[in-house]
Amino acid sequence: MQYKLPKKFTPVVFAFYMSAIMALLMCIVIVAINTGVSGNYFDRVLHAYALAMPIAFLVLQVVRPVVLKLVEVTVCRT
Repeated sequence: MQYKLPKKFTPVVFAFYMSAIMALLMCIVIVAINTGVSGNYFDRVLHAYALAMPIAFLVLQVVRPVVLKLVEVTVCRT
């Protein structure tokens, strides 16, 4: 039997996955730009990610309503 979260948690799960992926991609790029891709690159990326991911998740929770409103005023409903 597979356990799934109730549908009401969709926005939180979406925010978790989105922040996890975006924070990782940003850490990969920023660490490479700032310190190069040598030595213990992946350790430095993971260290940056451990700090960035929780912050990205919390910020996404706060910013989500603003983004939804911006999309609503920007996109035409037909």
